[in-house]
Amino acid sequence: MRPRVQATALPAASRIARTLAGADFADSYCLADPHPELSPMQSYLALVANTPDWMHGLMALRNRAVRLVGLKDLGSLSPHEPSKPAEAYRVGDRVGIFRLNELHPKELILGDDDRHLRVQVSLYKAEGQLWLSTVVHEKQALGRLYMSVVGPVHRLIVPRLLAQAPRCP
Repeated sequence: MRPRVQATALPAASRIARTLAGADFADSYCLADPHPELSPMQSYLALVANTPDWMHGLMALRNRAVRLVGLKDLGSLSPHEPSKPAEAYRVGDRVGIFRLNELHPKELILGDDDRHLRVQVSLYKAEGQLWLSTVVHEKQALGRLYMSVVGPVHRLIVPRLLAQAPRCP
């Protein structure tokens, strides 16, 4: 049975909500936490480890396309070291396409800061709920162009990624 994933405001108590000022793009999706006993890092790693193949294909297509305009290939959503335990991650480590910026008992914040935009992603857990939120600050015209394409796709992909969360260990 697939969980009900809802688009929602960023959770007010989350640290990522503090970064909303001046944001050009923000979204948040919530569902009943299928594994409340897991830490935010454990939940995130389980989620991206179960990324459907079609999403990996879209990411590969994105990477090929953006190289044509001089943007970096981010690689795969999955961690580069799949056997690395959640407890071994430290602020500054790479976790798939993102860098771990903050790690707290209820939330982790990952991000990528490039010349065209700053992306932050939060996985926040509280009160039996799990939120996956994204905040983007565009820095220049290329960032606006990029988000005009990626934003709508992002809003289709993230709920589908979360919908498969119950299968995560």
